Amino acid sequence: MKLLLPFLFVFLTSTRSPAQNSPVSLNNGPRILAAAERVNVYLPLIKGRKVGIFANQTSMVGNTHLVDTLRKLGVDIKVIFGPEHGFRGTADAGEKVGNYIDEKTGIPVVSLYGSKRRPSAEDVKDADILIFDIQDVGVRFYTFISSLEEFMEAAFELGKPLMILDRPNPNGFYVDGPVLDKKFQSFVGRQPVPIVYGMTIAEYAFMIAGEKWLSEKANTRYDYYKNHAQNSADTPFHFQVIKCGNYTHKSKYVLPVRPSPNLPDIQSVYLYPSTCFFEGTVLSEGRGTNKQFQVFGHPSLPKNLYSFTPNPNEGAKSSKLYGQVCYGWSLSGTPEEVLKKVDNKIQLKWLMEAYQLFPRKDSFFIFPKSGKMEESFFNKLAGNNELWQQVKAGKSEAAIRESWEPKLSEFKVTRKKYLLYEDFE
Repeated sequence: MKLLLPFLFVFLTSTRSPAQNSPVSLNNGPRILAAAERVNVYLPLIKGRKVGIFANQTSMVGNTHLVDTLRKLGVDIKVIFGPEHGFRGTADAGEKVGNYIDEKTGIPVVSLYGSKRRPSAEDVKDADILIFDIQDVGVRFYTFISSLEEFMEAAFELGKPLMILDRPNPNGFYVDGPVLDKKFQSFVGRQPVPIVYGMTIAEYAFMIAGEKWLSEKANTRYDYYKNHAQNSADTPFHFQVIKCGNYTHKSKYVLPVRPSPNLPDIQSVYLYPSTCFFEGTVLSEGRGTNKQFQVFGHPSLPKNLYSFTPNPNEGAKSSKLYGQVCYGWSLSGTPEEVLKKVDNKIQLKWLMEAYQLFPRKDSFFIFPKSGKMEESFFNKLAGNNELWQQVKAGKSEAAIRESWEPKLSEFKVTRKKYLLYEDFE
């Protein structure tokens, strides 16, 4: 087998006009290219090989899905893996999706969301190389980084070559939030990183491998080939990254495809790190509207506030307070207006104000069936058992932020070691 180095960084050497529905930016300058669009770079590395692809509806090359693009180019795709929301991206948040045959391609689809989170040896037995291409939004509780970790771990343990097609991070221009305490580890937060970690999916992958956050077997294999692959005559295992073109962490990248059913536009993506906290409360976070994570409220809040009524829709068939008039807040606006509201940090003021106005404060946070707040979904989102108590005690935002140190500053130092693109500072 031809030697393939364990790391492959490639740079854009040609330009082309934007395709319809292609990635755009709020900044002026060259069009940002997701790695999947740089077919001429990675096609020679997979042509003639049997491929397994972890993908969803965001895995686009212009107007065409990556799977369809590669099949037209003669790539032999043996299996597709799907994350939360499914391969086509239509399932509700948390909805379990089973295995099936993709109607369009006839390729088997293996669900990696539910009881099964990683491919088995049987799933990948016909694949010579595995590819990961899913758009992340740069938020710790967005489950695709957990899916990435499971996929990496399986590839490393099974000795399967892994290629990551990188995609820009739409929230990659800042770092903020409490660092997860691993006592509150779950699929919505697995590693000691802040809520907004300011890394692309490939940079994050290098960090979890480099910091030895994978299984012992995966870490051992990674270390061995990192140190020995270039001197080996034949290296069946390798780990490759294809970089984005024209992207830096100063970029304001606008997604061409909604990353999941309840993040309909870039405004929701910008607000999501701050307003997703409401998923752990009795308030509606806007599911069942067309302004998910841009509006939030509850029927018992003051009637002079902004009003909305959530109802079942595609991607949110069941959620809180359907059919009830909710009173609360709307943060919607143009992308530029929402960016100003976010102001490059996790905004706690909306959560704190909602709590102060809520009449039945003892029922604001959703307690689990066990009755122990330590086991609550809110704590999984926050990554600790302190934030809800700080809000309840009326702590100032400055005091809460101070409690995030020194771990937040320590993470920023760790993050710098794995960046592939110019940073925002």
